[in-house]
Amino acid sequence: MQATVQREVLLERRQQNNIVAETLWNKLSLAQKFAASSLTQFGYDLTYIRNSNTGNLAILLCNGNAATISSEGEINTSPDIVIRD
Repeated sequence: MQATVQREVLLERRQQNNIVAETLWNKLSLAQKFAASSLTQFGYDLTYIRNSNTGNLAILLCNGNAATISSEGEINTSPDIVIRD
Protein backbone atom coordinates (compact mmCIF):
# COMPACT_ATOMS: atom_id res chain seq x y z
CA MET A 1 0.00 0.00 0.00
CA GLN A 2 2.79 2.43 0.93
CA ALA A 3 4.60 1.69 -2.34
CA THR A 4 1.45 2.53 -4.32
CA VAL A 5 1.02 5.86 -2.55
CA GLN A 6 4.69 6.71 -3.04
CA ARG A 7 4.46 5.89 -6.76
CA GLU A 8 1.39 8.11 -7.16
CA VAL A 9 3.22 11.02 -5.49
CA LEU A 10 6.18 10.59 -7.86
CA LEU A 11 3.91 10.45 -10.91
CA GLU A 12 2.07 13.59 -9.82
CA ARG A 13 5.36 15.45 -9.27
CA ARG A 14 6.61 14.36 -12.71
CA GLN A 15 3.42 15.68 -14.34
CA GLN A 16 3.80 19.03 -12.55
CA ASN A 17 7.43 19.28 -13.72
CA ASN A 18 6.34 18.66 -17.32
CA ILE A 19 3.74 21.42 -17.08
CA VAL A 20 6.32 23.86 -15.67
CA ALA A 21 8.83 22.96 -18.41
CA GLU A 22 6.17 23.41 -21.12
CA THR A 23 5.15 26.79 -19.68
CA LEU A 24 8.78 27.96 -19.68
CA TRP A 25 9.32 26.65 -23.21
CA ASN A 26 6.33 28.66 -24.46
CA LYS A 27 7.91 31.88 -23.13
CA LEU A 28 11.07 31.49 -25.24
CA SER A 29 11.68 33.35 -28.47
CA LEU A 30 12.09 31.25 -31.61
CA ALA A 31 15.86 31.80 -31.53
CA GLN A 32 15.99 30.69 -27.89
CA LYS A 33 13.98 27.56 -28.69
CA PHE A 34 16.50 26.53 -31.35
CA ALA A 35 19.43 27.18 -29.02
CA ALA A 36 17.76 25.44 -26.07
CA SER A 37 16.98 22.45 -28.25
CA SER A 38 20.67 22.04 -29.06
CA LEU A 39 21.66 22.33 -25.38
CA THR A 40 19.11 19.74 -24.26
CA GLN A 41 20.93 17.21 -26.43
CA PHE A 42 23.89 17.68 -24.06
CA GLY A 43 21.78 17.15 -20.94
CA TYR A 44 20.79 20.72 -20.12
CA ASP A 45 17.31 21.41 -18.76
CA LEU A 46 15.45 24.71 -19.07
CA THR A 47 15.16 25.88 -15.48
CA TYR A 48 14.42 29.60 -15.35
CA ILE A 49 13.62 32.58 -17.51
CA ARG A 50 14.66 36.00 -16.26
CA ASN A 51 13.12 39.16 -17.68
CA SER A 52 15.19 42.29 -18.17
CA ASN A 53 15.15 45.48 -20.21
CA THR A 54 17.16 43.74 -22.92
CA GLY A 55 14.77 40.78 -23.19
CA ASN A 56 14.32 37.35 -21.65
CA LEU A 57 17.36 35.38 -20.52
CA ALA A 58 16.84 31.62 -20.50
CA ILE A 59 18.85 29.71 -17.88
CA LEU A 60 19.55 26.03 -18.32
CA LEU A 61 21.28 23.66 -15.90
CA CYS A 62 23.24 20.44 -16.36
CA ASN A 63 24.89 18.73 -13.39
CA GLY A 64 25.13 22.03 -11.52
CA ASN A 65 26.59 23.89 -14.53
CA ALA A 66 24.64 26.83 -15.90
CA ALA A 67 24.22 28.01 -19.46
CA THR A 68 22.30 31.06 -20.62
CA ILE A 69 20.57 31.93 -23.86
CA SER A 70 19.94 35.58 -24.76
CA SER A 71 16.73 36.67 -26.44
CA GLU A 72 18.67 36.63 -29.74
CA GLY A 73 19.59 32.96 -29.20
CA GLU A 74 23.22 33.45 -28.19
CA ILE A 75 24.44 30.63 -25.94
CA ASN A 76 26.84 31.28 -23.06
CA THR A 77 28.07 28.10 -21.34
CA SER A 78 30.21 30.06 -18.86
CA PRO A 79 27.88 32.80 -17.60
CA ASP A 80 28.83 34.99 -14.67
CA ILE A 81 25.71 34.20 -12.63
CA VAL A 82 25.03 32.63 -9.26
CA ILE A 83 22.31 30.01 -9.02
CA ARG A 84 20.65 29.90 -5.60
CA ASP A 85 19.39 26.59 -4.23
